[in-house]
Amino acid sequence: MNWKNEWKVLAVIIGSFLACFYLPIGTARFDGAVLEAFHLVKWYAREHVLLCLVPAFFIAGAIGVFVSQTSVMKYLGPGANKVLAYGVASVSGTILAVCSCTILPLFAGIYKMGAGLGPASAFLYSGPAINALAIILTARILGPEMGIARAVGAVVFSVVIGMLMALIFRREEHDKPAVVMALPEQAGQRPLWQTSLYFAAMIAILVFANWGKPEEESGLWAMIYTEKWRLTAFAAATLALMLIFWLRIKAWKMALMAVPVVLLAVVAPEQPLLAFTAGFIGLSILTAGDQGEGGAWFASSWTFAKQILPLLLFGVLVAGLLLGRVGYEGLIPSEWVARAVGGNSLGANFFASFAGAFMYFATLTEVPILQGLIASGMGKGPALALLLAGPALSLPSMLVINTVIGFKKTAVFVGLVIVMATISGLLFGMFF
Repeated sequence: MNWKNEWKVLAVIIGSFLACFYLPIGTARFDGAVLEAFHLVKWYAREHVLLCLVPAFFIAGAIGVFVSQTSVMKYLGPGANKVLAYGVASVSGTILAVCSCTILPLFAGIYKMGAGLGPASAFLYSGPAINALAIILTARILGPEMGIARAVGAVVFSVVIGMLMALIFRREEHDKPAVVMALPEQAGQRPLWQTSLYFAAMIAILVFANWGKPEEESGLWAMIYTEKWRLTAFAAATLALMLIFWLRIKAWKMALMAVPVVLLAVVAPEQPLLAFTAGFIGLSILTAGDQGEGGAWFASSWTFAKQILPLLLFGVLVAGLLLGRVGYEGLIPSEWVARAVGGNSLGANFFASFAGAFMYFATLTEVPILQGLIASGMGKGPALALLLAGPALSLPSMLVINTVIGFKKTAVFVGLVIVMATISGLLFGMFF
């Protein structure tokens, strides 16, 4: 018997026993934190899994099936044109408007297809960070200088972090150009314009279904919000036609699956999530039973769902236990956070960056949270630091990123985000 290993097992058993023995059940703080953890994971399941993650899984699956690896390597691989690769990756968030969790299936899709670590990291950061609606809301509520600093900082961050990731892990990246040279040129089964429209329809479903309500009741953003479900339905109908004519899904099967969607939309128009859910259930049934590209698409999407969803739900549960929801507390008292981010010291900026990186922010919620913290004495520098680190990262997203690129790369990526956000907040606080 190897007693060295057995001592490790014994230590784990004793530690687990002591944790259970002294579990602070019955104290108001602990019981409230446990309740908040389940409240947060319930809210996440209702508001984000169906509307954000499910469409993202299908988009990620489509990347793996309908986009050739040669094309990904050519335009986003280590040997690709740097201006084009980082340029596209750094502004992706203005189109996608997703949170730190929804970007993960898309990041995993392009990385596994051969995208370089640098462009993929830039895409991972920029997706949730450069959200046009969030930046506009930041400028209106927290001031134009904060909105401009957030927009510029996010674009610069994505490029710098991507280039640093590629530089730090350059030895591993050197193998990818050799791989792309060995790959045969793949002839696409359909023209590029068809593939582009196919992805455009899916991205439109993701964007419009999650379009947030603006403060003003007039203007373009308000008009889109009013029509968001009609726009989502139009994008879904367009996708259905593409499936019939391009993926050769039987029209009668598509019509059959559309019946419950239409009925729910007519019977319960005040609950559009029902029709939306029925649509994705129907899409899953259609593609899962297909023997061609549709079946491969569903299998690829299902692989991402199995890998990512359990880790996200566990991460959200832990985040809720530690930090609670907006307006409610977890194990860490909110006054601790408010005191730690006051002024513009290096410590305040670092704490704001570090805390923001581990907190979970749903899209657009970071602005009202910061508004409350600023009212409690938070400095402008730490506020910007949290804006640059928070939306792009979270504890749930870190767990998933680790499974895609490994612990070392994940730790470096998180460290770069925290350090750069800290420095940016410190400089911003000096001038404003």
